[in-house]
Amino acid sequence: MSRPHDYDDGSPAAARRETAPRPLGFVGWARWAWRGLSSMKVALVLLLLLAIAAIPGSLVPQRGADPNGVAQFRSDHPELFKVLDAFPIQAFDVYASVWFSAIYLLLFISLIACITPRTLHHLRALRADPPLTPSRLNRMVGFTELRLSNSAASAAVVQQKAREIIAHAKSLLKKQGYRVVVRERGRGARCAGELSDAAEQSLGELSVAAERGYLRETGNLLFHAGLVGVLVFVAVGSGAKFNGQKALHEGETMVNALIDYDSANSGRYFDPQTLDPFRVRLDKFEVDYVRPDEGDRSSIGFAKDYRAKVTVVDRDGSSRQETIRVNHPLRVNNTHLYLIANGYAPRIVVRDAEGKIVFAENVLFIPQDQNLTSLGVVKVPHGLSYDGSATQLGLRGFFYPTKVDTSLGAFTSAYPDLENPLLTLDVFVGDLGINEGIPKSVYALDVAKMQQLAGRGVDQPALQLKIGQTAQLPQQMGTVTLEAAPRYAAFEIMRDPTAVGVLGSSVIAIGGLVVSLFVPRRRMWVKTVICDDGTLAVQYAGLARGDDPTLESAVAQLVAKHRYCF
Repeated sequence: MSRPHDYDDGSPAAARRETAPRPLGFVGWARWAWRGLSSMKVALVLLLLLAIAAIPGSLVPQRGADPNGVAQFRSDHPELFKVLDAFPIQAFDVYASVWFSAIYLLLFISLIACITPRTLHHLRALRADPPLTPSRLNRMVGFTELRLSNSAASAAVVQQKAREIIAHAKSLLKKQGYRVVVRERGRGARCAGELSDAAEQSLGELSVAAERGYLRETGNLLFHAGLVGVLVFVAVGSGAKFNGQKALHEGETMVNALIDYDSANSGRYFDPQTLDPFRVRLDKFEVDYVRPDEGDRSSIGFAKDYRAKVTVVDRDGSSRQETIRVNHPLRVNNTHLYLIANGYAPRIVVRDAEGKIVFAENVLFIPQDQNLTSLGVVKVPHGLSYDGSATQLGLRGFFYPTKVDTSLGAFTSAYPDLENPLLTLDVFVGDLGINEGIPKSVYALDVAKMQQLAGRGVDQPALQLKIGQTAQLPQQMGTVTLEAAPRYAAFEIMRDPTAVGVLGSSVIAIGGLVVSLFVPRRRMWVKTVICDDGTLAVQYAGLARGDDPTLESAVAQLVAKHRYCF
C-alpha cells in the first residue's frame, strides 16, 4: 500500500485544498479572452453593437462632417451640449469616441480570432486525403448498388474487373473536379443484402473516395478576410483622407491647395503637402432643361443634364479640357472632383459717390427652388459714407432668372434659365459684425446692428436691376451695377488613399460570400465488393456537408455515366 502524500492527511481542509480552483493567471485569462473572441456568436454580437453604436452619429451633428451644425446645437442647447460632449459620451465625435473605437477594435480582433484557426484547419484539409469510405454506404444519400454476375470467372478475373471499374470511376470523378484517392480493404466489406458473419469476414472491397467543394470554405474565409480588410482600410482612411468644397463661377480658377478651399475636412494624419499639385478653371457650365415645347407642363424646367467644362493644368504645366458630370467625376492623379451643386453668381459692382469702385465680385446666390429663385448677400465693409460718416453696407438680394409676377404682387422665377433675369436688393447700413473676430457666414446678413434703407418692410422699395443696369443707392451713397450673371458650379474634392483598398476588400468579401453560398461541399464514394457468392457489387453513395438538394441527382448521374464501362 502506498504512503499518502504529506499534505493529504484526510482532513476536510486537505479536501478543500485539493478541490479549490487554481487562479487562471495572465496566460489563462488571455486564453479565455481569445476563445471568447474567436466565437462566431461574439463576432455577431459585436457587429450588432457596432451598428447600434453608429445610430447616435445620425441623430446629432458630428464635428468632422458638420462643424457648423455642432456650433448651432451648442448655441441652441448649451446645457445639453455640455452633457453630450463630456467624456465618455462624446456624442459629437461618435466615430472617434473611446467606446465606438473599443467596439470597432474588438470586432476587428474577433474576426481575426475567428479566421486564424479556421484558415489553419482549412490548409490542413486541403493537403489531406478525402475521408475513408464508410463500411455501410446504404446509409448515405443516393445509395445505389449494381450487381455483376459471372459465376464462371475466377477470383483473379473478378478482382481485375473491380480494379478497372474503380479506375474508370476515379477518372470520371477527377473530371468533375473531385479530389480522389483509391483505397483497398480486405475485411469488413458488406453487400446490400444480409450476409452471415463468416461470409462478411471473407469479403474484400476496393473503393474510390472523392471530395470537392473546398472552395466553399475558401469563399467563407475570403468573405471574413474581406470584412477585416474593409475595417482596416476604413480605419486607416479615416485618419488619412481629405475632402474639401469649392464653388467656381465661369472663368474662375482654383488651385489644389488647402488655403484655396471654401471649406475642408481632413483626418488627423493627413499632410497638406501630399495634395496633388494641379489647377482647374471652370470654362463653361451648361444645363439642358426641359423647355416649354417639350413634354408636359409639369416637367418644364427639369434638368436633363449638367456639364461643367473645365481646363485642368497638371504639375508639369500641360493642360487638357475635361467635362465633369453628375456621377462622372474628374480624376486627377489620386484626387477626385465631384459636381454637387450649381446656381448663378451675378457680378455686382458697387461705387461710391465719386464713382470709385469699392466692391466688384461675383456673388454666389443660393437656389431656393427648382426654377433657381436665388438668395444672396453682398457685404461692403469700407469705402462708403452715410450722413457724413463712414459706414458698412449690406445688400440682401433675390435673383430671378425668369422673373414673373405672382397674384400677391411678389416676384418669382418661372424657368431656371436666363429668359427674363432680374435682381432685387434690400439695402442696409451700419455694423456688419465682421470686426468682432467671430466667423460669419458669407451667405447670411446679420442686421441686428444695421438700419434698413430700402426693401421689404420700409417705404423705400428694393433696388431692381436687369443685366447691365445701374441703380442709385439711397442718400446718394453711390451706385450698384449688375454687370453679368454667369453660372457657378460647386465641387466636392476628395482624396482617399485607401479607397482602392476598401473597394478591393469589398469585392473580395462579396465574391467570397457568393462562392460560399453557391458552391456545394460534397463527398462521393464508389466501392466494389466481391460477395461470397462470387458476384461483384458496385456501390455508389454521397454525403453533403450542409444543405445540398442536388446531391441525390448527382449520384444518379454518376451511376448513369459509370455503368457504361462494365
